[in-house]
Amino acid sequence: MRKYIHLICMMAAFQLPVFGFAQQQPIGVFDSGTGGLTVLEAMLSLDVFNNKTGEQKSDGIPDFKGEYFHYLADQANMPYGNYASAGKTLFLKEQILRCMRFLSTDTLYAKQTKEVFQFYPKLTAKMIVVACNTATAYALPEIKKSVGQGIPVVGVIDAGCKAALEFQQKQRGTIGVFATVGTVASAGYPKTLERMAAAAGITDLSIVSQGGYGLAESIDRDWSFLADQVNKVRSEYKGPSLTNPQYRIDTSLSAVYGFLRAGNSLLCEYDEKGNCTEMQLNDPVNYVRYHLVSLLEKMKLEQYRSPLNTLILGCTHYPYMRDTIAQVLDELYNYQEAGDYRYRKVLAKNVTLVDPAVETAKEAYLALRQLLKIQAKTKPNADKSAKDAFFIAVPNVELDGVQLQSDGWFTYDYKYGRTEGSNKSFVQFVPFNTQNVAPATYERFKRALPFSYERISRVGTFSQMR
Repeated sequence: MRKYIHLICMMAAFQLPVFGFAQQQPIGVFDSGTGGLTVLEAMLSLDVFNNKTGEQKSDGIPDFKGEYFHYLADQANMPYGNYASAGKTLFLKEQILRCMRFLSTDTLYAKQTKEVFQFYPKLTAKMIVVACNTATAYALPEIKKSVGQGIPVVGVIDAGCKAALEFQQKQRGTIGVFATVGTVASAGYPKTLERMAAAAGITDLSIVSQGGYGLAESIDRDWSFLADQVNKVRSEYKGPSLTNPQYRIDTSLSAVYGFLRAGNSLLCEYDEKGNCTEMQLNDPVNYVRYHLVSLLEKMKLEQYRSPLNTLILGCTHYPYMRDTIAQVLDELYNYQEAGDYRYRKVLAKNVTLVDPAVETAKEAYLALRQLLKIQAKTKPNADKSAKDAFFIAVPNVELDGVQLQSDGWFTYDYKYGRTEGSNKSFVQFVPFNTQNVAPATYERFKRALPFSYERISRVGTFSQMR
């Protein structure tokens, strides 16, 4: 009851009607973490269409000019890719659909002060872009059903597959799918590639997949996969190591990996003879190196006949590492052993890196134009004070039994030990701030995502970032 009274008061303060907002509705963009900002960046920078006619011809005007966005990162529940291996895909769908309800309804967001949440109203998204590959792979039909026919939903997988097949029609080779473990387990990309290829008359498609276990997590500074301040191996670490039975670092490939060793990028534990008895990755670059080598070793072992010439970056976090991925692939193409090139049979000299973000932005624009045609018939009121909002899911510290790490996020065992059907609110949705998003992450936004960073920095909460 107190929350309801507080909502009414806040609506009065914002001069919003209690039953139905007068609004220029936002476009909702959703991801498991901050990686989806790469899709938002593609939308903000897109100039592919003529805004008057809708034809695919640049007119010098941003295609999403005049639109504003509500971005949601389900950071507390990520990485999504690990729920499949934990047998918790039904639980994952529940959490995704909670996020969809948050974006697609006139609901409340929270602000946390001294372990207490206060609640404020937000607007309904008029369309939703699911920037998360894993969410698209596991829950896109359920997402569309949950938000209803009036809210268009655009996912990333079809867009990425379309771009990869366009290149394959020019030059045949093997398409690599570099994605989270969960996305790879879903087979969402291979199934979509095969369906689209059949429709286009492409036969004998060659596909290889690699689950980038820990890469997205390390980019987002997840404590289980990367710790900025540590300088020795630690028990909380979950990534590839010498002793990880599923993701083992092969010491016979040490020279091939070429791991960075500066600072604390690579952590080793030594015995009395100076031998490294345990090794842990502590830099996103080293995760890239580990997984690209693993991918090519798999292709060698399985004797792929067509070299890898297309690589889909099937996780929204991976474009942050685009330059590193290209550099490592070039190194591996030229890597020699005893005068012989190790990977020339399975790796093309030039590999096209497919970022599904741009194709997703195009699809979203077309969906928006169609929606605006429908909305024009009803002539909705526009709220000129509307602005962007950037939300992140944080642990609900008011929930009984919640288990947190020293950094304030869920422990690994608690996160993947939860079960579906409990109807508990495990998270609260709060605005981005400098406590729930690391300073290093903001610096990455500033360097790599100038349009998104400018929008984030406009929000009053972030005046300290300027």
